[in-house]
Amino acid sequence: MADMIMCESYELFNLLNQFSCVSRLAEINFLYLVDARETQDYFTSHIITAKSLNTVWTSAYMGFRGKDAKGGFVLPEATEVGSMRHVVVYDSTTSCLEEQGRAVDCAQVLARVSLHPVHIVRGGFQRFSALYPFLRTEKILYTITELETLKVYPAEVIEGLVFMGDQKQSMDARVLTDLKISAVVSVSDVPHVPQPADSIKGNQSILRISVADSVDSDLHSSFQQICSFIGSYISVGSRVLVVSKQGRSRCSAVTIAFLMHHFRFTLEGSGIPAEAWTKMRKCKPTVRPNAGFLQQLSDWELHTMGKKWTDLSQCRL
Repeated sequence: MADMIMCESYELFNLLNQFSCVSRLAEINFLYLVDARETQDYFTSHIITAKSLNTVWTSAYMGFRGKDAKGGFVLPEATEVGSMRHVVVYDSTTSCLEEQGRAVDCAQVLARVSLHPVHIVRGGFQRFSALYPFLRTEKILYTITELETLKVYPAEVIEGLVFMGDQKQSMDARVLTDLKISAVVSVSDVPHVPQPADSIKGNQSILRISVADSVDSDLHSSFQQICSFIGSYISVGSRVLVVSKQGRSRCSAVTIAFLMHHFRFTLEGSGIPAEAWTKMRKCKPTVRPNAGFLQQLSDWELHTMGKKWTDLSQCRL
């Protein structure tokens, strides 16, 4: 039987917004999201791509029969729950595993056949929809094309404060508005001549860092400026988006540097309190700073921690 684990709303947000070339929600075995609320609540509004617990589903790979004659939950007919990489359940407000409710009951059944932990969203639909109202919907069925073309939002690295994505997302007015972004850190290889008017983009302040995605590029010398810029915004509760061209190398190096600076995280080693790389990969598994940036992050670890905890020749980066 798989474990049952509580997860935060931002963790589900990141799952819903993972992508490679297209949204990963189009992958048949990526995410099984179950709305365990009453049927009328589901049809009123639910989290995007969620399946209703009590609705009969007929498709090539999943269905759900709801409750048995005694009122207990039963497994989906023809559902390959065991093959799903992520299984997530939510109800209205469940906040812990000790609560008796629809989410826990449903998760217990799914855990019997899942190969991976079954996650229950803390605070349920009420909390998630309050944080991300733009991910609520009444839509029930999706074609593969619709799933592939879903809008993908930046990863949420520090809950409610720091997001990380690509340059296209930083130029998407809907993304900036939905996430209430106040400032943008843009790292690109486009030469930039600072001008007073360049500091503001629409309603967002913007810090431009001109660094190529090359192992020979110097990003380290900008870490302190970037950390100070991000820190000045999140200290007053404002949100910051960090971007680079593809949202993988430069922006991840910058964001990892900020995690190390702000929380005094190690890079990847056995230090305390945590590893910045582990947190980053959990938020966005596709990130990968180039080898030169990794060495600079190792040097930054010495600067922030006073000691190099991470041995780059032995670590899992």
